[in-house]
Amino acid sequence: MNAETTASTASAAFSAALDVVRSVEPRIADAIAQELRDQRESLKLIASENYASPAVLLAMGNWLSDKYAEGTIGRRFYAGCQNVDTVEAVAVEHAKALFGAPYAYVQPHSGIDANLVAYWAILADRVEVPHLKKFSKRQVNDLSDAEWAELRAAFGNQRMLGMSLDAGGHLTHGFRPNISGKMFDQRSYGVDRATGLIDYAALRETAREFKPLVIVGGYSAYPRKVNFATMREIADEVGATFMVDMAHFAGLVAGKVFTGDFDPVPHAHIVTTTTHKSLRGPRGGAVLAQPELSDQVDRGCPMVLGGPLSHVMAAKAVAFAEARRPEFATYAQQIVTNSQALAEGLVKRGVRVVSGGTDNHLVLLDVNDGFGLTGRQAEQALLQSGVVTNRNAIPQDPNGAWYTSGIRVGTPALTSRGLGAAEMDQIADLIHTVLAATTPAAGSKAKFTLDPALADRISKQATELLAPFPLYPDVTLD
Repeated sequence: MNAETTASTASAAFSAALDVVRSVEPRIADAIAQELRDQRESLKLIASENYASPAVLLAMGNWLSDKYAEGTIGRRFYAGCQNVDTVEAVAVEHAKALFGAPYAYVQPHSGIDANLVAYWAILADRVEVPHLKKFSKRQVNDLSDAEWAELRAAFGNQRMLGMSLDAGGHLTHGFRPNISGKMFDQRSYGVDRATGLIDYAALRETAREFKPLVIVGGYSAYPRKVNFATMREIADEVGATFMVDMAHFAGLVAGKVFTGDFDPVPHAHIVTTTTHKSLRGPRGGAVLAQPELSDQVDRGCPMVLGGPLSHVMAAKAVAFAEARRPEFATYAQQIVTNSQALAEGLVKRGVRVVSGGTDNHLVLLDVNDGFGLTGRQAEQALLQSGVVTNRNAIPQDPNGAWYTSGIRVGTPALTSRGLGAAEMDQIADLIHTVLAATTPAAGSKAKFTLDPALADRISKQATELLAPFPLYPDVTLD
């Protein structure tokens, strides 16, 4: 089947699907169609979003969603899962080949689920197994009440070291509002105040003093590469298990943009990821691990997860297969090229960019410096102007994690549409124009004023900029 025939088939499939949905609940069909219209017309700069291919999207809408399949390949708690076994095996095969990992687990429903599977696999390996040996018991159900109480207390008395939220870490890396912060005694490492870069010497010093069971690498808003080889050395020195959450930059690992010391897979004991974001797959998660942790990760269900979403595993398999194609490496490199062009365009217009630039898919803007805005004010002003971003804390943020002083922008989605460095410079100009024209309201971290005519003009310019790069051009809605 050639590309033209494939596109025509995809268009017909989506049109037919909307017709079927509309026959039952037209408001849902209308909302789905409107979402595509909205995404076609706005500059999507959310660093954690992308556009999945029609093949990935269609792989999710089928009768695999009707299956219960708790367990693992060949070891299910329900009969009749032979096709789910095939789907999961293919997804695992592609994930292992894509990332060069000896083991892959593709059941997690999200990045948070993937992290929970990893944490409890580590706790099982480092805490549960030694306790079972101590009591000469085969499994936890064999423990006496007193032995079980001792093990439960040990589970809740472990330490984690992760990147601080304002430096770019994630809530799931041990922070109190998230369950990970209730599981672990957490301490944070940060970035150098002057450079905005990870201070590995300070990280090492903290690890030596704190002696964590787990050291977490990875980020959601750090614009630079991370030296995972150095972090593994630190983890080994203090006897910690080294875990990396590569949810944001998995596409850059898959596309061989991050290699050597900057590829987490050869260095970490366990790696978690989402399958959307820069990887351009369905919303979901996955875990990669060294063989010694594989048995524990395989217990993700029932340890943490419910039944796997078989239709989403099918879409993951398709996305992993797409990412193994040569053109994905070209795409991944263009993400970074575009991100750097966007950062350079902002800097030359006087916008302060955290760390002075970027090595990856995201750029972090300080909108307080020079504009006097909070992140929330800037986010909403840009949204009114057709530029979709999200507010984000910056290092030592004076406005906290809700209002923030930063805006995070990312290039994976617009790169999927085909935009290049020249368009990134134009986008930098649009962002700067909006920020410079936005006036914060006195005494409020949320309210602001922005000339509606200017917002309308920028929005039209954004739509015009996107016109040569249509989104799902073969899908018709009318």
